[in-house]
Amino acid sequence: MFADSGLLSPGWASTGIDDLLDDRAWLTAMIRVEEALARAQARIGMVPPATASALAEVDADAFDWPDLVAGVRATGNPTVGFVAQLSGIVAGIDPEAADFVHRGSTSQDILDTATMLICHEVLGRVLDDLRRTADALAGLAREHRDTPMAGRTLTQHAVPITFGLKAAGWLNAVLDAVDRLDHLRSHGLPVSLGGAAGTLAAYQEFTETDSLDLVEHLAADLGLTAPLIPWHGARLPIVDVANALSLVTGTLGKFAADVEVLTRTEIGELAEPAAPGRGASSAMPQKRNPVHATAVLTAARQVPALVSVLHQCMVVPDERSAGGWHAEWQPLREALRLAAGAARNASDLASGLTVFPEKMRDNLALTGGAIVSERLSAVLTPLLGRIAAKKIMTEVTATAGDTAEVLVRQLHARGHDSDPARWRDLCDPASYLGASSRLVDRVLDRHLTAWRPSIPDRRGGGAGPADPGGPPDPGSA
Repeated sequence: MFADSGLLSPGWASTGIDDLLDDRAWLTAMIRVEEALARAQARIGMVPPATASALAEVDADAFDWPDLVAGVRATGNPTVGFVAQLSGIVAGIDPEAADFVHRGSTSQDILDTATMLICHEVLGRVLDDLRRTADALAGLAREHRDTPMAGRTLTQHAVPITFGLKAAGWLNAVLDAVDRLDHLRSHGLPVSLGGAAGTLAAYQEFTETDSLDLVEHLAADLGLTAPLIPWHGARLPIVDVANALSLVTGTLGKFAADVEVLTRTEIGELAEPAAPGRGASSAMPQKRNPVHATAVLTAARQVPALVSVLHQCMVVPDERSAGGWHAEWQPLREALRLAAGAARNASDLASGLTVFPEKMRDNLALTGGAIVSERLSAVLTPLLGRIAAKKIMTEVTATAGDTAEVLVRQLHARGHDSDPARWRDLCDPASYLGASSRLVDRVLDRHLTAWRPSIPDRRGGGAGPADPGGPPDPGSA
């Protein structure tokens, strides 16, 4: 039997996310929670210190996997069978310690906290890839700060922009995602500890000190936050993660959607990173498909549906729910996989994106200068009046040919002497870029103040530090 390793999941296949989110990872996280809980309980006198020492020796490979899976069907969650086997494994290490395993806990305490641990690790990797993406996009924005291209709205040429501005737009959105994700990872992933119905009663029975201290100790040990009260029936922490994942994939999906369009054969302004076999077609040897963009878009289109399921799981009765909690596990895991895969693919895409400024210039010229009709209307309005200016520009842009020449003829026909050279200069797209360059600079300034990035030297193909140091380890955020 083959594990789910991504054969039908291009959104995360071969992005190194498998081991972080497979069944073994969840089981390992549950073992880690039990060990940390025993340490925290030892601090308040609930269990002897040897309990945590014995749990530290437990390995996921010691478990009977078929029996664990059978236990999920028998009990409705993986924790019951896990605790039974864990106790037996600990008994083989330290028979006395086995009596103290899982003391006072309920299944949801362990699995929810393990889930937060998994989220913490995966979000750290996503942050790392988002920062790499941001560094690469900053390099593109800087290099192409003044490279003119056609701005497009509703699929049509609108006004000239710079490719640097487009890259800066992608960059700014990625920086927004980094800020939100970093805050969530640092402040929004709580341990789950409440006992059977969120009162901490069983924990309190086993100690003469305040059981609320246990929550603080456990959170500090695991690097998570301590909630004000137990959240078994209040699923906002899960939805917070889900919303962040949707934000990440949506942000990267916008980037990928733009790349997908601009790599079209008839546009040809960008190309994905080239490598032997990448983007190959099984039937058409001439094709170089945008595989990184496709993988990101695949993730961006699936995650919102998964997030919708997780939102519905908030609406549950009682202190612990039947079905709502259980319905979270697979959608959350797949959303984490897809977001992490999207971040890795976006990082590779941004780092190797090839830009063709000459093709951008060719495409700007396709309409013979009509792309600056907004500018021409603004110049004509004081001369002719707004209504007449709009009428003449409508006639000019409806006529095939050089916009400047047609406009001069139209003006002469209306009795206005015009300098052809002036109108030709006004029809130059490169001279109608507005504040594009200054807007790029503003985003680049934000990027440089966010961390000390290493900007790829795109001219030489190597890595040249724009500022000493690289992106920080997301684990230290």
